[in-house]
Amino acid sequence: MNLFVSEGNPHCLKALAALEATGVQCGVQFVNHDERVVPFLSRPTLPALALPSGQYLFSSNAICRYLFEVNGQECSELCNQWLEWEATVLQPALQQALHMAVLQGKSSEVSKVLQGPINVLEQSLSKRNAPYLTGDSVSAADLVLWAGFFPVLSDSSLTLGEHKSLKAWFDRVAAMNACQSAAQKVLQGKGLQGMKSYMQKQPAPQSSQCRETQPCNSNSEEGGERVVSEEEMEAAALTWSKGLNTCPPATKKQHPILPQEGKRNVLVTSALPYVNNTLQTVPEYTDILVDVYGHLRGWNMLFVCGTDEYGTATENKAREEGLTPQQICDKYHAVHSSIYKWFQIDFDYFGRTTTEKQTEIAQDIFWRLHERGFLIEDTVEQLRCENCQRFLADRFVEGICPHCSYPEARGDQCDKCGRLINAVDLREPQCKVCRQTPVIRSSKHLFLDLPKLESQLEQWLEKSTSTGDWTANAKQITRSWLRDGLKPRCITRDLQWGTPVPHADFKEKVFYVWFDAPIGYLSITANYTNEWEKWWKNPHQVELYNFMAKDNVPFHSVVFPCSLLGAQDNYTLVNHLIATEYLNYEDTKFSKSRGVGVFGDMAKDTGIPSDVWRFYLLYVRPEGQDSAFSWADMALKNNSELLNNLGNFINRAGMFVTKFFEGCVPVMELQEEDKKLLALVSWELQQYIQLMDKIKIRDALKHILNISRHGNQYIQVNEPWKKIKGGDSERQRAGTVTGVSVNIACLLSVMLSPYMPAVSQTIRDQLNAPPSCINTMLEGNGTFVCSLSAGHRIGAVSPLFQKLEADQIEALKKKFGGQQVFDVYAVEVGTVNQVDPEKAKQLTQAVAEQGEKVRALKAQKAEKAVITAEVAKLLDLKKQLALAEGKNPEPAPQKGKKK
Repeated sequence: MNLFVSEGNPHCLKALAALEATGVQCGVQFVNHDERVVPFLSRPTLPALALPSGQYLFSSNAICRYLFEVNGQECSELCNQWLEWEATVLQPALQQALHMAVLQGKSSEVSKVLQGPINVLEQSLSKRNAPYLTGDSVSAADLVLWAGFFPVLSDSSLTLGEHKSLKAWFDRVAAMNACQSAAQKVLQGKGLQGMKSYMQKQPAPQSSQCRETQPCNSNSEEGGERVVSEEEMEAAALTWSKGLNTCPPATKKQHPILPQEGKRNVLVTSALPYVNNTLQTVPEYTDILVDVYGHLRGWNMLFVCGTDEYGTATENKAREEGLTPQQICDKYHAVHSSIYKWFQIDFDYFGRTTTEKQTEIAQDIFWRLHERGFLIEDTVEQLRCENCQRFLADRFVEGICPHCSYPEARGDQCDKCGRLINAVDLREPQCKVCRQTPVIRSSKHLFLDLPKLESQLEQWLEKSTSTGDWTANAKQITRSWLRDGLKPRCITRDLQWGTPVPHADFKEKVFYVWFDAPIGYLSITANYTNEWEKWWKNPHQVELYNFMAKDNVPFHSVVFPCSLLGAQDNYTLVNHLIATEYLNYEDTKFSKSRGVGVFGDMAKDTGIPSDVWRFYLLYVRPEGQDSAFSWADMALKNNSELLNNLGNFINRAGMFVTKFFEGCVPVMELQEEDKKLLALVSWELQQYIQLMDKIKIRDALKHILNISRHGNQYIQVNEPWKKIKGGDSERQRAGTVTGVSVNIACLLSVMLSPYMPAVSQTIRDQLNAPPSCINTMLEGNGTFVCSLSAGHRIGAVSPLFQKLEADQIEALKKKFGGQQVFDVYAVEVGTVNQVDPEKAKQLTQAVAEQGEKVRALKAQKAEKAVITAEVAKLLDLKKQLALAEGKNPEPAPQKGKKK
């Protein structure tokens, strides 16, 4: 092993202290801050630990944890909690404190920044009768937290006099030879000043006040404008002056895309949509921007997705439409492809699961699990609908949740409490197809022996979650499964439409969708290239990102990894598991059955461009908690952020070039105010990159909008439209302001590319921007350079966005608010005499299902208000059916009665 560290880097202090404390045999090599040690990372990352296997650890906390484990000291749950607290709470505060003390000379203000974390530590230590954080002996947590505090305690005004427990602990750890030796080697006895060269290369952190809530608006009255140092201003101006001269041109994809030596090879998957249902909520189409972003960063990326085509859902949809399952799959695969195309989602390959490769790979994994003893047989009780003459798949049973009494729980999971459910445990179950009560029958099935794989899974999870980017909910959900103890998971079903189980005793069965569907990622890649194993059996060279909603997490973090671990065929397992929370609709939930919400195939018909959809859905992306789609908020964000902020700035910058300088970028002579702006924009760019690298997509978007706000304020203060009418010096000033502004507009086009690809391209076309600008500014740590130099001729400039009017929004809100049930099938009043057999067929089915629902409610003696509401929906559906059949929707008046 070899540990790479650099002088003045506080993170390297942690790793070196842990190495010396554990005594693990490992070489140490000091390198420069900007040396790229890890070959597959595009940015310098230190410390880095090269393992004997050829892999690298490049998270300082993960390195410390690993060294202790190699030394036979496993990290306890408490130790892991402290390490997570240090990374998420203490580190951001320490970064701000170090920036203030080292670069701004404000050592006296450090105590204010660190007061919160210090209080937490003091309270915790004072309550424990132990010398160290986790017990009687030093743990990785002790060294990590000590190393964090050491630089600011070494020579700043911060003292721990009144925090007696914390001071005693800190002095106890600091007295260790390992800590003293590591501090001397990393800081060279210079204290804070030994960190200056390192800190100058780091982006300035946000204030803790902003971080505790949401990313700050740099121009907000609360936060005030960010203070920029002279060093930052000069550094930004120097970078700006380098321009695009040495930048490589943008490269086009060469298919098939395969892993490359020395590159960061990233494989991205997005949860496979069910082929039977085109009415997915729009947010499920937004995670792909990471693929676009990754290419801008210079990563070697492959992005695959496809339709999940097996299971009862497909069979039922086929029966409804009078088609075979394969025909329904062919039909809706094309529909999905067209929806994705409209949303400008450019998969490298969009496949499907009804292929020979799917059968081949799934059955191979099955046999490998079987031969290695990871499958067991058992007889289970299942729900069978005698009316439909079939066993019911979990999602085709509804009933009352046995845990929280939610009345619409599915047969596999409750959407309200999130608990997993066995369908036979539901109270008052109903078949979702015919609404009849199913009966319990026995059937023999095969199970994946998860308990037997649990230790392997935990070992892999520890490494993946500590070195990769897993969202907090993904970690929490996975931990809850492990905490409750894994149980065998059934992987077969009594269905006809699915991947056949190749075992003679189970030849009438198919694989369960959650065993089979994730294997679709592999088979889709195999249909893309015969060299698919270079992606999927190459864990040392490939990073795997999985995107999904949180209800899919356990299948991707437990079931699917266990299948691959048990197969023992060197499969690539997920490194970064990104799960969103739920997006609600207005003040309720999306519901296709109630006609509430905008779904994938409806967005196009709203008249709102796909780029605006992408922008708003990413603006409200439910990253840390549930969020809500709101028509009024969508209009507000479009009109304020896109039209008045972003679009206004970009349009003004271009128009000034056209109007005042005959379409050519003027000569720019930077003054202090311009350099300050360059520094602010550069900082926003670096924050954007850091957040995007961590898949904080919503937060990163705010920094784009911050830059355009900086730009608008810059233009407003300098008033180039007035200065252009003055003397030579004022005209020169107008030219500089215009030139800097139009270059910021070019940068914004690059940053917008993952979010709004069409708008991004339009901006570059209007500016006639050099092709190399698209991937130059985001490579490495991100650099804001002058891409449109003096004399550059731009193209024709025009507005980028249109206002969303109140009456337009009100109409859309009404249309998708549930007033018109099954609005996707609604027929305009002007087409009363036009017969539409297809819609009539669909509505006939809808009328039958709604009628069954009304009858069931009456039989159950439901509340009158509930029955009345459902009857109203039934009558509305009948009116729509009459329209589709070309009939008068209003009943003829009866004789002898007034209208």
